[in-house]
Amino acid sequence: MPYEIAVETAQARLIAAVRVTARSAEISGVWKPALDQVWAFLEENRDLRPGHNFFLYHHPERRNDPMNIDFGVQVSRRFEPQGNIQCIDTPAGEVAMTLHVGPYDRLGEAHAAVHEWCAAHNRNIAGASWEIYGDGNNGPALLETKIEYLLV
Repeated sequence: MPYEIAVETAQARLIAAVRVTARSAEISGVWKPALDQVWAFLEENRDLRPGHNFFLYHHPERRNDPMNIDFGVQVSRRFEPQGNIQCIDTPAGEVAMTLHVGPYDRLGEAHAAVHEWCAAHNRNIAGASWEIYGDGNNGPALLETKIEYLLV
């Protein structure tokens, strides 16, 4: 699937999140337990008006090192930390963005497209990227995930 890359300005967002340290290859085994904790917390705190799932990746200096990942959900206001659940401010600034439509096991193609675009346009990626997940009600072929990489 060809990906269009756009440069946009991302606003800071608030997410309720559990931070996990993992390598890229381990993400498939750690995201669900972390996100389940967040949704259980949000069930008890409905006044936070949860939004979309939001995975925030804090890139390590060396590409293959483990990274901190905030597996979370967008919320409407700040809150005090409770157990593993933290209130996280996402980064703001100029981003290279693309929209992936399709199954989650193909997200790597969208990430690769952003990296290729950045290299071709001499743009440097800063220390963070994120995925914002759309509603999953239309089946795997129509899942939408917005991918954004913070630029230097």
